[in-house]
Amino acid sequence: MPTCFVHPIAYHIDPTEYFSAIRRAPGAVLLDSGRPDADRGRFDILSAWPLETLVPAADESGGCFLQRLRASLARLGEAELPQHCALPFAGGLIGYLAYDFGRLIEPLPTQAIDDLHLPSAGLGLYAWALISDHQQHNSQLVFHPTVDETERQRLIGLFEPPSVSPPTDDQDIGFTLTTPFSSDISADQYRHAIARIHAYIEAGDCYQVNFAQRFRADFRGDPWIAYQALRKACPTPFAGYLTLPGDDAVLSLSPERFVKVSQRQVETRPIKGTRPRSQDAAEDAAFAEELLASKKDRAENLMIVDLLRNDLGRTCRIGSVKVPELFSLETYPNVHHLVSAVTGELADGRDPLDLIGGSFPGGSITGAPKIRSMQIIDELEPTRRALYCGSLMYLDVRGEMDSSIAIRSLLAKDGKIACWGGGGIVADSQWEAEYQETFTKVRVLMQTLEAL
Repeated sequence: MPTCFVHPIAYHIDPTEYFSAIRRAPGAVLLDSGRPDADRGRFDILSAWPLETLVPAADESGGCFLQRLRASLARLGEAELPQHCALPFAGGLIGYLAYDFGRLIEPLPTQAIDDLHLPSAGLGLYAWALISDHQQHNSQLVFHPTVDETERQRLIGLFEPPSVSPPTDDQDIGFTLTTPFSSDISADQYRHAIARIHAYIEAGDCYQVNFAQRFRADFRGDPWIAYQALRKACPTPFAGYLTLPGDDAVLSLSPERFVKVSQRQVETRPIKGTRPRSQDAAEDAAFAEELLASKKDRAENLMIVDLLRNDLGRTCRIGSVKVPELFSLETYPNVHHLVSAVTGELADGRDPLDLIGGSFPGGSITGAPKIRSMQIIDELEPTRRALYCGSLMYLDVRGEMDSSIAIRSLLAKDGKIACWGGGGIVADSQWEAEYQETFTKVRVLMQTLEAL
């Protein structure tokens, strides 16, 4: 099998300097582990100039689009990394699946308004990447064997001194909100939606529904400036910045993994259960202990673990699906989360795109049962989620994949920036507490941007 060419460069713990050198290039993407402040992510992956860009065609099914992704990987061709090189990407696909990609997989109503007009998926095929390994403390350029010597030298020149991080006028452009963030629904509308969900639960339609509200503001300037401020205020291991056509961008500060595949081993890490942080150490510890002891939050988390065991079971080897971690505490700058892990092994004849097709969107951000919950979400949320609760992902030619759940994420599009806050609603949920939780989850994002 052809071997990738790997070129070491100076190690940077913060990927923003390297990314700044290419971020205006077509298809510039950054999958960001949040270092140095986040401590769970291992790799940063960045690239640009995709060989092709793939978005779903009108009336194309999810299965047909996933097959097009397979064909795109096949056109790039198989490759392997040099022996003892543990990097996660050898050339392949990087991009996003919007929450609404789920509409291409399952039949759903169309009541929610699609006012953001974001394609339901957008992935590029990349023949090279700059990858920083924060466990081994190195940064390397990885080139698929199809990249010729001239292009390799051009890219190496971009990232070696003195070319790296050329002077720009970004700081002069800046980023400013021209209106404060405001919600698309009122507190009273939120209360009525929760009452409706409770009625569905009482009628036996569902056990849990993830309900969210959207916040929007007008802005001027450069979303990249906003992202750099956000990653300092809210470092997370599944962050990312994706350039979109025009001056639009995805800014993600997600703490949550969707599905990972490595050597055919599968892992998903659902988050369900949240408490705020406090600057008072004793109060902060009390919030964490309260979350760990909460029967309600543990029950919500367990519902989603069971749902994801079923989802993984569609494409994993019979008997391989396990729950090695249940109700673990993870702490971030603004919240404590309750997190579990579900693992499995891909069955013979199945690949990572089969896994996506059988489990997207993630159960932690839909509810249980999944399809009925998604139907209720479409009925009660006035606008479509677009990127929110979708996924940022990579999938390389070897079948290595990792993906996030795009919570704590923003979409900068057409002069407006949107973010969403949501939570799982169950029979004993109190609407006031759930309403406040939606603000708790995104307050650091909104306050950071309002302060710029």
